[in-house]
Amino acid sequence: MTAVEETVAYLRRRLPRLPRMALVLGSGLGVFAESLSDTVGVPYEEIPNWPRSTAIGHDGRLILGRLGSLELICLSGRAHLYEGYTPAQATFSVRAMGKLGVHSLILTNAAGGVNLAYEQGTLVLISDHINLQGSNPLVGPNDDALGPRFPDMSAAYDEHYRHVAKLVAAELHITLAEGVYAALLGPSYETPAEIRYLRAIGADLVGMSTVPEVIVANHAGMKVLAISCVTNMAAGILPQKITHEEVLETGAAVRDTLVRLLKELLPRLEAA
Repeated sequence: MTAVEETVAYLRRRLPRLPRMALVLGSGLGVFAESLSDTVGVPYEEIPNWPRSTAIGHDGRLILGRLGSLELICLSGRAHLYEGYTPAQATFSVRAMGKLGVHSLILTNAAGGVNLAYEQGTLVLISDHINLQGSNPLVGPNDDALGPRFPDMSAAYDEHYRHVAKLVAAELHITLAEGVYAALLGPSYETPAEIRYLRAIGADLVGMSTVPEVIVANHAGMKVLAISCVTNMAAGILPQKITHEEVLETGAAVRDTLVRLLKELLPRLEAA
């Protein structure tokens, strides 16, 4: 039995229902799970082979719940490469979700604003990404049962899902920008020179997560939607230093807006 098979077997025993949608909650955004009903929570440390969340602001629990009639799994906290995990370990949860039968993966994260049009607290729909982490979670032998050796990434973020998200945001009078996310390894924040470089190559946002998960989800044939919360402006834009406390404070300030968007959006995606 492989590690993924062992994990899936355990979760099948623990979870009374197996939804087709999973939501990954980034830094400071775990509050969304509190809006679910009929929940079953499983701490990551109880799940075989599951990577632990050590970053501040990541709860570290798998939560099964209902949003109205919609069943979904919330992953409250993720694993990052900068925590010392390999790309395969950092994306293990996504691989397990795929084997559990999840077809739709919705990701949220905290990101730095590179685009000068953004402000702190802006919600941004990711339309594409640039992988600058120096690694890829698909490196190594390929299991053809999981996905193709060379998966296409030309539409990594589902176009129809993005269309629905923009419609829902407009109905709720929520400003939802759209942009390209650059993933760096971290954990140090970027220098002003690196931010100028990122802007020159077409990045609107910068962060330390999400991209490995998106690669694995596409490899597994999942539909993907990702929303970033601009919790700070990137280095060199404002005359101040960047702190993780600022990231968490801004995430807390905008989370009610994000929760309102997700509550309306997720059922619509299920029907899409």
